[in-house]
Amino acid sequence: MKRALAVLLPLAFCATSAFAWAETSTVVRWASIVGVITAPAVDNPVAGIHAGAGPWSVHNGHARVNLSNGNTTFDVDGLVLNGGNSTGTPGPVTAVTGTLVCNAATTTPTILDTRSVSLSTQGDAHFSGQISGVPSTCDGPLFLIRIAAPAGAAGRWIATAGERNIED
Repeated sequence: MKRALAVLLPLAFCATSAFAWAETSTVVRWASIVGVITAPAVDNPVAGIHAGAGPWSVHNGHARVNLSNGNTTFDVDGLVLNGGNSTGTPGPVTAVTGTLVCNAATTTPTILDTRSVSLSTQGDAHFSGQISGVPSTCDGPLFLIRIAAPAGAAGRWIATAGERNIED
């Protein structure tokens, strides 16, 4: 019995340490960014944020947010419309913001934006900076790319980050 405890007790401490590590994780990485897939004039809201009008596609992208200090980066390449007369271009969209959504499944999600960055005519945008006000509890974090300009479409999401990994 003592021998069994001598073997099992260290394993129990290792398991406890692994769970504690998971609970204190502070960095969220998304390995991909994908465009909103919606038909024209069909909304697909996320945490009350309306989707852009029409489908978008993305060639490549990723995002990273440190939930402890707000350090944020995102890169998106080839964010373009996928339908209509502007297919293969960002159309009138010239600037985007990154948006961290915390607690999206609740009635009071926290929605935090980066500053806006230019979206090139090829659909490329890059951001490195801070998001302020990240709450101490950020369950099920989501990351969206939203229209910043033109003003008439500002705030609508056109891409979301996928393949989420939470780490320390």
